[in-house]
Amino acid sequence: MSRVNVYSTGTCSICDQAKSLLDKWNIDFTDKRIDTDDALLKEFSEATQGARTVPQIVIEGELIGGFAELTEMHMDGGLDHLMTEA
Repeated sequence: MSRVNVYSTGTCSICDQAKSLLDKWNIDFTDKRIDTDDALLKEFSEATQGARTVPQIVIEGELIGGFAELTEMHMDGGLDHLMTEA
């Protein structure tokens, strides 16, 4: 199981930006497209306590929020332990 899960849709540009940043920072993640899989949509609802927007990012089982929260966490050094060697 991935330590970072990104719940997204195929038409969300902010989702694409969040995933691009994770790639740039060498953080492995699993993209969970909720628009193509009903089981993932149910998982998304449970993991995010019913969030209605994407992206929603879950790190090590804890919901951190969306793109803004991800970038803030990175600026504060909160993602350093997830970075892999390039």
